[in-house]
Amino acid sequence: MDERIRLRLDVSYDGTDFSGWAVQPTRRTVAGVLVETLDLVLGAGTATGLTVAGRTDAGVHASGQVCHVDLPAAVWAGYEGRLLRRLARLLPTDVRVRSMTEVPAEFDARFSATFRRYEYRVTDAPWGADPLRRRDTLAWARPLDLDALNTAAGGLVGEHDFAAYCRRKENATTLREVTRLDWRRDPDGILVATVQADAFCQAMVRSLVGAMLAAGDGRRPVEWPGGLLARRDRSSEVTVAPAHGLTLVAVGYPADPAGYASRAEVTRRLRVPVEG
Repeated sequence: MDERIRLRLDVSYDGTDFSGWAVQPTRRTVAGVLVETLDLVLGAGTATGLTVAGRTDAGVHASGQVCHVDLPAAVWAGYEGRLLRRLARLLPTDVRVRSMTEVPAEFDARFSATFRRYEYRVTDAPWGADPLRRRDTLAWARPLDLDALNTAAGGLVGEHDFAAYCRRKENATTLREVTRLDWRRDPDGILVATVQADAFCQAMVRSLVGAMLAAGDGRRPVEWPGGLLARRDRSSEVTVAPAHGLTLVAVGYPADPAGYASRAEVTRRLRVPVEG
């Protein structure tokens, strides 16, 4: 069998016109476009095992997505140094592979990850979102209080059962550890929520944002989002925030490559398919 090498791909995309990450036969997806382009450059089936850190939903963007593929070592030797430019010429403009790095075979874009970090952008300006940012910024019709948003966020940090905020999957746990959740108001007035956790279940980030926005505009008390953690089923009271305000901005991995395999082993023990 030919020797194979593993490549880490750092990817960005505007999710507006994609039906999410995962390949779907009749829909345009990020993974589908990447596979088609790799096949075009390298030959059908040459790049195998495309695995992503976080399978984003339809309309969700990424500036820090990570995935890996496996290639025959001989093919990589022939393309190293020029494959990135070939992909740049052939990929559509709403998805970019920013870097390609050879990594140990133990690296797993999904299971070796230590955290995923998302940002959600909201404007409460009375005139709405800036036309140049309309694809990644939610326009909110009510004024939002930054202190209320951060107080609500504080009740959601830590390890909890987030069943109230997740679309449940059979045999999948909803236990997650949120290590960071806070809001800031940038100089341009845009409110940005930063949400970081070891992993997220489907629709969890947008559900958390939806609950916090209800507290931030005064429709719910600031204690309400945290209080929902006592529930063991998805809450019908939580409105999932629209997808276009959400961007996956970073995925973390062990600093020492020797930790890739052990981290993947721990992650596999903790949970079954996640992300969304």
